[in-house]
Order: sequence, then C-alpha cells, then structure tokens
Amino acid sequence: MDQAGSMEERVITERIRRKLEEVNAAAQKHLAGVQDHVNFTMQQAYFKCAYECFDRRRSQEGINNCVENCSVPVLTANNVVETEMAKFQERLNRSLMVCQDKFEAAKLQKMKTHATEELEACVNRSIDDSIRVLPHLVDQIKSSLSMN
Repeated sequence: MDQAGSMEERVITERIRRKLEEVNAAAQKHLAGVQDHVNFTMQQAYFKCAYECFDRRRSQEGINNCVENCSVPVLTANNVVETEMAKFQERLNRSLMVCQDKFEAAKLQKMKTHATEELEACVNRSIDDSIRVLPHLVDQIKSSLSMN
C-alpha cells in the first residue's frame, strides 16, 4: 500500500472510532434517567424494604426470604436494561459486520480506492440508525420498568 493510501486509511479509521464514541455517548445520555431510577429510586426502595425485614419475631430464614423478595424489583430492572442494551449492541455489531464484509469484498475486487470511503459511509449510516433507535429503546425500557 502506498503512503497516501495508508494515511487515508488511518484518517478514516480515526473518524470511525470517533463515530463509535458518538453512539456510546448517545446511549449513556439516553439511559441516564433509567440508570438514575434503578440506581437510586429502586435501590432506595430495596433498602427500605430490606430494613423492614429485620424483625426479631422472624426466623433467620424468614428474614433472608424477605430481603430476597425485596431485591426482586431491582434485579428485574437491571436484567431488563442489560438485556435490551445487549440486543441493541448485537444489532449494531451485525450492521457493522455487514459494512466490514462489503469493505472486504471491495478490496477483493480491487476497488480499494472507493472501499474505505464506502466503509466509512456504511459505518456512519449504521451508527446514525442506531442513535435514532435509542429514544424508542429507552421508552420501551421505561415502559417495562413502569417509569413515567
């Protein structure tokens, strides 16, 4: 590969890296309210509930069962968020793999001159599509958690 081509590839790789950081920042921004609800509102309710479990009239097993029952909403909420975000990540990864496959096919066909630009455009489309989905995904998570 010539020096100019190598330089162009490094520039595009850097722009793709920044675009990936953009989707991470967008996900954190959109999920902030959900994380706050789970980490504070639900955790607070858990600790209040668990505190009430410690009653001298209960057996140790009764206390343990009570505390375990108090933890169910928080564990369920964390599971909902993790599952939905894992699906989101998997969809993004699949779309990026399609971009990579197109790039590799273009290289095999000796169309290298446009392959890197096409790769960047494909990655940009995939990430922009994912960012557009985030508000809907967060609404779905909020609905599952009965958040207003």
